[in-house]
Amino acid sequence: MASQSDARYSPQGIESRWQQAWDNAEVFKARRDPARQKYYVLEMFPYPSGRIHMGHVRNYTMGDVVARYKLAQGFSVLHPMGWDAFGMPAENAAMEQGGHPKDWTYGNIAVMREQMKPLGLSIDWSREFATCDPEYYGQQQAMFIDMLAAGLVYRKNAVVNWDPVDMTVLANEQVIDGKGWRSGAEVERRELTQWFFKISDYSEELLAALDGLAHWPEKVRLMQRNWIGQSRGLQFAFSTVAAPEGFDRIEVYTTRPDTLMGASFVGISPDHPLAKHLERHDPKVADFVAECRRIGTTEEALEKAEKKGFDTGITVRHPFDNEWELPVYIANFILMDYGTGAIFGCPAHDQRDLDFARKYGLPHPDVFVALDDETPVTDTAFVPPKTDRVRFIRGFAGEQEQTGLEAVEAAISFCESQGVGHGVTQYRLRDWGLSRQRYWGCPIPVVHCPTCGVVPEAKENLPVRLPDDVTFDQPGNPLDRHPTWRQCTCPKCGGAAQRETDTMDTFVDSSWYYARFTSPHAATPTDAEDAAYWMNVDQYIGGIEHAILHLLYSRFFARAMVKTGHLPESASEPFNALFTQGMVTHEIYLTRDAKGRAVYHLPEDVEDGKLRTTGEAVTVIPSAKMSKSKKNVVDPVNIIEAFGADTARWFVMSDSPPERDVEWTSAGAEAAFKHLGRVWALSDRIAVMEDGTPSDADTDLMRAMHRAIADCTRAIENFAFNKAIAELYAFTNTLSKSQASGAAQKTSMRILAQLMAPMVPHLAEEIWTMQGGQGLIAQAAWPKADPAMLVRDTITLPIQINGKRRAEIEVPAGMGKEEVEKLALAHDAVVKALGGTAPRKLIVVPGRIINVVV
Repeated sequence: MASQSDARYSPQGIESRWQQAWDNAEVFKARRDPARQKYYVLEMFPYPSGRIHMGHVRNYTMGDVVARYKLAQGFSVLHPMGWDAFGMPAENAAMEQGGHPKDWTYGNIAVMREQMKPLGLSIDWSREFATCDPEYYGQQQAMFIDMLAAGLVYRKNAVVNWDPVDMTVLANEQVIDGKGWRSGAEVERRELTQWFFKISDYSEELLAALDGLAHWPEKVRLMQRNWIGQSRGLQFAFSTVAAPEGFDRIEVYTTRPDTLMGASFVGISPDHPLAKHLERHDPKVADFVAECRRIGTTEEALEKAEKKGFDTGITVRHPFDNEWELPVYIANFILMDYGTGAIFGCPAHDQRDLDFARKYGLPHPDVFVALDDETPVTDTAFVPPKTDRVRFIRGFAGEQEQTGLEAVEAAISFCESQGVGHGVTQYRLRDWGLSRQRYWGCPIPVVHCPTCGVVPEAKENLPVRLPDDVTFDQPGNPLDRHPTWRQCTCPKCGGAAQRETDTMDTFVDSSWYYARFTSPHAATPTDAEDAAYWMNVDQYIGGIEHAILHLLYSRFFARAMVKTGHLPESASEPFNALFTQGMVTHEIYLTRDAKGRAVYHLPEDVEDGKLRTTGEAVTVIPSAKMSKSKKNVVDPVNIIEAFGADTARWFVMSDSPPERDVEWTSAGAEAAFKHLGRVWALSDRIAVMEDGTPSDADTDLMRAMHRAIADCTRAIENFAFNKAIAELYAFTNTLSKSQASGAAQKTSMRILAQLMAPMVPHLAEEIWTMQGGQGLIAQAAWPKADPAMLVRDTITLPIQINGKRRAEIEVPAGMGKEEVEKLALAHDAVVKALGGTAPRKLIVVPGRIINVVV
């Protein structure tokens, strides 16, 4: 049969046309329709760095597949896009390149939006916003004021990571090897007055609710459990000897009270009130504490630092032996914001304590020993899991065998009975410090009045806008040195006051954007009816790197918004399902310069293992995360120009399960492009076929079609997009070889287009039109498999001979095992392999496989 045209598959001519058709029909505009079930799919929104990368393509294509599929199923779909736009990179660019963070940010947004649109994503762009829009951060300020009134925000002195060069507080994640991530300066501990969210009030609830998040990855839930860090322990006090007035007790919290009889010293944080008192009166203490504060506050920094202590000369009495005194050290590895800022050291059963004790000549008595080895501790602490049984030789209940868990509870009970402390459940989760000494962030909406103190700004004065006329010619926060911005009127007394110059941590911006998308233009943070309809997010998609802080803060913020009336109670857990996708990787190509330093090269500069320009051989590092610094990046814009968006989408969905990394290769992209070209050509051929007369081949094709519908639907539902594409490959192959009538092939081609539409929507629209489909395929109902067509009359069983597939037979679906064995033994391949002898073993797995051992 002749083709309807000699044209080839040309995505450049197809894709923009269909994108315009979708826009004209407002196909993806989210509409609140009480008569329809809603579905809210959301990808973690991007930072506007200036260019999209293949990771973006994969992430947003996954969300797009889900959104298009749910739209076809009849759901009212919300699939929005926005920009996580505040943060230090914009300020850094202003400092390094000149200009203004606002111009840099909005310029990058414009570029990235234009790069994303050719992907054909089913996004409702009418809901787009950036977190640096005053309309957005003004509503964030309104919520801050509501949370302040609800007791969820407070202000206190806190020890922070201070960068003395950039003159700003750094989050723990911005401290690398004890240095500021940008300046490289040694980070110091500094005490500043900071604003905090009371996330710790929700520690128990945030932990318990993880059990109900059945559609979250278990590894993410485990990471959150560990971060929240519930522990059961004993809080008690040591009585001091020769301590300054007012310090007659040192409170300690321990998760191992069973080791109290092995205590050899007490350690306090450099920021403990006793250490601060001694610092003011003893220059040697002051010098040591100053040295400690140069370490930083992160657990990683403390772990890597050499463990040092300062003997204060103060001792404490052991609670169960007044004659037993322990020395008190200021120790550089103890943080003030966990427990009480004081610990007792049991060196025999904690390696850090043992190293410290050996350094300062302190004893390390054993409390328990292994059941099969009573060798005393010398260089290595004995730290068995709490579930292991050990023999206690200095236990509270005398010598006996116990697990650590049993011993802890026994110790707590004993201590409580003796009036020594009480059992306490504590959490590792600390309150969220949100103050940042930066310009490019959401201003904290409070004023400092000499008469009234700290006063929230009046809501009618929101947003408190950032001033545009700032300079970055010197370190520090430009808001502090602005000539007029901080001068204001107290909303309470009307007197002269000053604005808070700290801005909010950018994690705040991304902790509620999902709620704002439900009503992005509302005059309040949310609209009650919109929030009630659209929340929760049904499917959230993003990287595993956000598994802890972003998701934890978002969960807290949802609860805070419920408490302050901005979300319904049902939205306390904002994300019903979470999927963490793998990365897109690529080979790294490098050569060495004259000094042996690595020189990296872009993929387009390399051909057949050599540089295109010089022919020099390159060293290839396989399958590494795409990185601008390593130049192993593939520009999606170039891929779209060369092969079309559908090819990029098909490839990133097809090569591996979506939770695993996928390696981008030019050969893989070319193969994907060729396959889509074959599908287009197949449709082109089928479109001009005569309907013809039905035959048995029609029935076979219809059965294959309905199996493809069922298998593809199941795969998409289970986020197994690569399996869905594998089914589409198989069905395409079946259709291309079919001898069915033209009518049956046209029906099958239309169904194939519908099944492909979530992955390659532009090509699907083109095929739909070729085959006479009505309207847009993007608005067509998802096909349903006929259960009767899924029942197979016959099945094909592979025959393995000595573990290798050698043949196959077709048998009735319900044939018994004995009859299958007879047919297998009669097959020519089996007869030849046996050579007249009986098989050593014959195994029939009904409905699956036949194994013959010769």
